[in-house]
Amino acid sequence: MSEVQNSSEKSGDMVINEKTIEALIVRFIPTSQYFEKRFDHLEDKFDYKFDILNDKFKQLETSQQALKVDMDRRFEQVESSQQALKAEMNRRFEQVDKRFEQVDQRFQQVDAKLDKIIERIDKRIDEGLRENRAQSFRLFTFAMTFSAISMVGMLGRLFNVF
Repeated sequence: MSEVQNSSEKSGDMVINEKTIEALIVRFIPTSQYFEKRFDHLEDKFDYKFDILNDKFKQLETSQQALKVDMDRRFEQVESSQQALKAEMNRRFEQVDKRFEQVDQRFQQVDAKLDKIIERIDKRIDEGLRENRAQSFRLFTFAMTFSAISMVGMLGRLFNVF
């Protein structure tokens, strides 16, 4: 190698030996410190991104908790309005029941009045029938009496009694 050095020194070229090769490697290939710096820089970027993601997750969690609280509050409002609606419906049903009771009482009164009217009509019909029977019996008696007198008159004429 000494011959190579001597000839290269004379021509103005660089001498290739172990030191030059190391120098070339150091210049063209980054050192481990460079990689360490780059990895540290990437790690810092990832840490920053993960911090942002953690913050977003925390925000989502707090908004989810707020949403849960809001939903619980709204469900409670719905339940309370349902209870109020049930109470109102019960009150209205009670009013309807009372109205039906009043209508039932009115029908009972009308039914009682109709019964009284029918009773009076029945009494009048019965009285009329009794009067008609009595009248029929009197007319029948009169007719029979007249027939009997006519028969006696006819027999008297036949036997020259009159």
